[in-house]
Formats: sequence, structure tokens, C-alpha cells
Amino acid sequence: MRKPSLQDYRLYFVTDPILHKGYSVLEQVELALRGGVKIIQIREKNLPLPEYSKLASEAMKLTRTHNAFLIINDAVDVVKEVAADGLHLGQEDMPITKARAILGNDVIIGISVKTVGEAQQAERDGADYLAVNGVFPTQTKEDLGYCPGLEGVGMIRNNTVLPIVGIGGINLNNCRSVLQAGANGIAVVTSITMSEDIPGTCRSFFKLMSTVDSEKMERDRD
Repeated sequence: MRKPSLQDYRLYFVTDPILHKGYSVLEQVELALRGGVKIIQIREKNLPLPEYSKLASEAMKLTRTHNAFLIINDAVDVVKEVAADGLHLGQEDMPITKARAILGNDVIIGISVKTVGEAQQAERDGADYLAVNGVFPTQTKEDLGYCPGLEGVGMIRNNTVLPIVGIGGINLNNCRSVLQAGANGIAVVTSITMSEDIPGTCRSFFKLMSTVDSEKMERDRD
């Protein structure tokens, strides 16, 4: 199974079944794919396993059509049942090593981290990517506790070779700073789910990120 490129991590979309502008989770997936997103995570904390698996299976049909990746939040059984591309874990979820033993080496496994220590442990345990959780305040997580912020993104970037996405309160106004701090990409929830034009919003993110790339190329030439 192929793994995502750094470019694929540029805009990582996380669905939300509650915070949206009337779009179902599957509609969110389809619209984000139309906007160019290559990695989509489905996060369903309260859905029974059979329904979660059915939703994931339908989402897989969409991501396959667009040559994109489907990541499932926390539910190892769902990943296994539908042969999803990956699993995302939190610090309180199943250990990476156990998930890897169940799912094998081909499945993408990412984990949320806040500190350099957590990032280094994740790399040792075989994670494929890190989500630095709590870059900015966010309404999708009420129990964030310590937020690493942009400084944390930079510190983690300097201490791991893994791809990094920043998550938490990221929008069109602040996404540039996350990339400039050292993230390879941004993970976005409500800035996309609460948009009335999801494909257009995704394209706007990509346009902003391309300006960051251009500026970096200019600096490297100088």
C-alpha cells in the first residue's frame, strides 16, 4: 500500500458530524476531495461500530475515486474491517505498537502529540506522521489542556524527521504561520466544515500555501 507524500499532507481534512453548514459527513468528504484534499480523516466518537464501518466504506469509495487517503480516528476495528488507508490515535488511545501489530506495516498510523518527548516516542514506535495538537484555541476540543502553539510546532520539527501537520483553530488567516513554524501541512476541521463553499475554501487554503512555498524558494535562492 502506498503512503502519502509530503505534498499530500499539505491540507489534511477532519470531518465533523455536528459542526457543519448542513452537509453530511459523506458530503463533506466529497466536497473536500473536489477541492483537492488528498488526506481525509473521519472522526466519529459516538457512532456504533456497524454504522461507523458503513460510513467508512462509503467514504472509501469517494477517496479511491480521487486517488486520496482515508484515515479513521481511533477505531482500529473499522480500519481493519473496511481496509482503510490509515488510523489516527490520541495519546490516550491504543499504543502505536499494538495498533501496528494488529494492522500491519502498510497501514498509515498517525498520532496527536504536544511535546518533543511525545513526538520522539511516536517516531521510535513507528508512527508515519504527527499531528501537533493545539496550535491555536479551537471549538472542536474542549479538553485540550496544554497547547504547544507555534513554538511547539517549531520545537517538534527540529526533533523529528516525520511529517508534521498542525491542528487546532487553523484558518485562512493563520495557516501561513503554521507552515512557517515548520509544519509540512495543516489539519483543518471547522474552517472547512462550516464553509458554505467547501471546495472553494480548500482551494483558497492551497493558494495561500503555495505563496508560502514561493517565498521559501525565494529565501533559499538568496
